[in-house]
Amino acid sequence: LGENHLDVATSLNNLAQLYESTERYSKAEPLYQQALEVSKRLLGDNHPDVAISLNNLAALYRKTRRYRKAKPLFEQALKICEQTLGVSHPTTMTIRANYANFLTEAYH
Repeated sequence: LGENHLDVATSLNNLAQLYESTERYSKAEPLYQQALEVSKRLLGDNHPDVAISLNNLAALYRKTRRYRKAKPLFEQALKICEQTLGVSHPTTMTIRANYANFLTEAYH
């Protein structure tokens, strides 16, 4: 499919999730970043799929206690979802919950 296809971004994200679930964080991070780049390039900066990629990368940063990197990504993901999907959409609510859990963990 080449680098410019959404299925590639999905595959990168899925592989990153596999690595993350097996605690191979250093292998997951570049794949999440690449999936985010492909999504942004193909969909623009304010698409819900971009928000999901931001959320996934932020969650990895949270797991690896890189809170300063995680916070702006969670915030950006939540802003995109609220603007494009609305505040009560399930994806928005999931990202909001992830962000709230992050804040509880990082600042308490």
